[in-house]
Amino acid sequence: MDFKRLTALATATADDDPLVGPGAVAQPRGETERIEVLVVRARHRDATGPRIAAAMGVPKQAVRKQHGGRGLRGGRA
Repeated sequence: MDFKRLTALATATADDDPLVGPGAVAQPRGETERIEVLVVRARHRDATGPRIAAAMGVPKQAVRKQHGGRGLRGGRA
């Protein structure tokens, strides 16, 4: 998420309208869920944790911690 979108999210959570904040927070959550699906798909297609991490631009430990080897079958890799 870029700085501009993060700033907009922070501003929305402080809005006087009580429905603006939850709507704003739901957007990044949807993005996170899409990332989860893509990581599971990559793992199912035999992509390694380090390769997924490199594609995402994060340390391999971050992928291991967040996605811990789970595949579509729910087991450990």
